[in-house]
Amino acid sequence: MGKEQNTTERLPMGALLALAMTGFICIVTETLPAGLLPQISSGLQVSSALAGQMVTVYALGSLLAAIPLTIATQGWRRRNVLLLTIVGFLLFNSITAWSSQYGVTLIARFFAGASAGLAWSLLAGYARRMVAPQLQGRAMAVAMVGTPIALSLGVPLGTWLGALVGWRTAFGLMSALTLVLMAWVVLKVPDYPGQSASQRIGLRQVLLTPGVRSVLAVVLTWMLAHNMLYTYIAPFVASAGLADKVDIVLLVFGLAALLGIWLTGRLVDRHLRKAVMACLATFAAISLLFGFFSQSVAVVYAGIFVWGLSFGGAATLLQTALADAAGEGADVALSMNVVVWNSAIAAGALTGGILLDQFGVNVFPWVLLVLLLAGLGIVFSARAHGFPQGHRQAGAAVVGH
Repeated sequence: MGKEQNTTERLPMGALLALAMTGFICIVTETLPAGLLPQISSGLQVSSALAGQMVTVYALGSLLAAIPLTIATQGWRRRNVLLLTIVGFLLFNSITAWSSQYGVTLIARFFAGASAGLAWSLLAGYARRMVAPQLQGRAMAVAMVGTPIALSLGVPLGTWLGALVGWRTAFGLMSALTLVLMAWVVLKVPDYPGQSASQRIGLRQVLLTPGVRSVLAVVLTWMLAHNMLYTYIAPFVASAGLADKVDIVLLVFGLAALLGIWLTGRLVDRHLRKAVMACLATFAAISLLFGFFSQSVAVVYAGIFVWGLSFGGAATLLQTALADAAGEGADVALSMNVVVWNSAIAAGALTGGILLDQFGVNVFPWVLLVLLLAGLGIVFSARAHGFPQGHRQAGAAVVGH
């Protein structure tokens, strides 16, 4: 594979930032309706609850499409697949902007979600392929930087734009952004061949590769804990009297996550196992702190900052561990990651909702603690495969996507 790699000893920032921009568009497209529900419900003449299903069907599209689309496009040239996902965003965001029928809008959202599922399966492997093995972790950190930016700034920006120019124009602007991104990809992102039939590894074989199941189990426990708290952050911080400061709280989280991704970029290639354990242990300690002092404004702000710091690099750390473990099957393994990650988002929202109704917000920190300790236990026991000790084995899994 080495001859085709075109790897470089320096980070190709222009190309990596195009991947980051793709991730940014994925997240903003997913979460944009959340801040625009009243406008969308009056525009399409449906209830807010029905308008909220625009987020649900998008996640469903990602869940159902990630693995089959990744397998179906394994043999395609990589840049064509990336451009296909971006054209998907262009088309389906435009339909969302124009549609006056609720049913049509939902279908467009489902297929926008499918585009995102394929994009997420592709981005990590693409970033790894552009650079020499010892820079793969840092390249991934750059390619993933769009996510915390979108989570911290994208949603409030979308809400503000919606209020300023209307929700349809907000989706129209997303389409305009994808046009810019398409030109950027064509100009800056290198192309690579797909996998030949002999190189492709089946779904079952990838799942049975040592280490893959361990990493996916950590993805599930960590993201379930994270999304339970993130989804219900408003009622959680309300107990400290911060109900009207949720936007500030999320901004603190987002800025800390940006710092976290920068730190991860420095650590991932040399200290992957230690970094994952440190992040999980830190989040567990914050949960414990929240369990006892959730009424304190200072503790909540400090806790949210440290939580953001520990979460920022999660995608980079977990996808690096997964791609390393899967070797030649990295793209298929990363598509499984999309499914597990999105399932954790849905399950976190669902479980959190039930817990909130039955027991109230004070039970959250203790449930988080159990999940995070389980995640720590898995990382600890996966020292041979999944989260091996020492430096990353640079040559072990140079991706052949």
